[in-house]
Amino acid sequence: MKALVKYGLQPGDVEVREVPEPRLAANRVLVKPVTVGVCGSDVHMWHNNQSWAVKDDLVLGHEVAGRIIAVGEQVEGWAIGDRVVMETAAEICGQCTMCRTGRYHLCPWRQGYGALRDGSMSELVEADPRVLHRIPEGVGFAQASMTEPYCVAYNAVVERGGVTPGDLVVVQGAGPIGALAVQVARLQGAGTIVALGTDRDAARLEKVLALGADYALDITREDPVALVATLGDGLGADMVVDATGVSIALKQGMDLVRPLGAIVKVGWGPQPLNFSLDPLVAKAATIYGCFSHTWLTWERVLGLFASGRIDPTSVIGGSYPLQEWEQAFADMDSGKNIKSVLTFSSAD
Repeated sequence: MKALVKYGLQPGDVEVREVPEPRLAANRVLVKPVTVGVCGSDVHMWHNNQSWAVKDDLVLGHEVAGRIIAVGEQVEGWAIGDRVVMETAAEICGQCTMCRTGRYHLCPWRQGYGALRDGSMSELVEADPRVLHRIPEGVGFAQASMTEPYCVAYNAVVERGGVTPGDLVVVQGAGPIGALAVQVARLQGAGTIVALGTDRDAARLEKVLALGADYALDITREDPVALVATLGDGLGADMVVDATGVSIALKQGMDLVRPLGAIVKVGWGPQPLNFSLDPLVAKAATIYGCFSHTWLTWERVLGLFASGRIDPTSVIGGSYPLQEWEQAFADMDSGKNIKSVLTFSSAD
């Protein structure tokens, strides 16, 4: 079968290859992807500047929506033809404290699709029924493939940051997670939302205004700290969402956050810190790490799609067949698209 494979550790070591089809185990299902969203992490792995461990000859992708085409003999509750999306935690131990208390996304032995386990940018993918969710009626495959990134944003804004109505929220980064965080913050009732990007984010900054931001600043031209000082009581943001993927953003975040406010760090920043954290201490502010998501997050986001409260098509910039994967990646990398979607098969 065809799959998009990261085959080496040099920039550009990604191509479509023939790989063996997965075998159906008795306790697993086989899913035929219809659409797979391109994640910023996929683009990082294309450039080989990721800051996490990956296995050799890795099939990329983890934002998948598709149909079950085969069901193992020990599997109950799922049938051939079911429309599904898949959580990213392909493998967990099931025995540690995190797993036993429902926080399996933090299992130390977790292996994620498209990182330590082959992902979903392929013609077939094997899945533990544990990771499956049904796509609601009225939600298309392209929309459903946006579930995972919206879950990341939902976890950051709602579950970790706990935005409340009227809050002043600053979102650092106008990429996919930043844009989705703006939408979720608006849905959560944020009073004022400030989105930040750089000079390469001009198109995306225009888009985040349409997604619910009140202000969209290019930080290479405007000072966000000065702007935030003019908003509300002038003491700073109730919550800062760091969705940039660069470590220096935390320094700016400490300047933006108000006393007793919160910084939610969802972007991975591999660079070492070369600045003091004393401002965080002086403000008695809280910094939250934010990673992945759980069953309830997925069900909540799918429910928001089904009700129309969130329209995931608003962030999809284009759909591309597998053979045009490089254009799909490039259009995200350049900022042309907030999200690109690869198409693998028809919806029939």
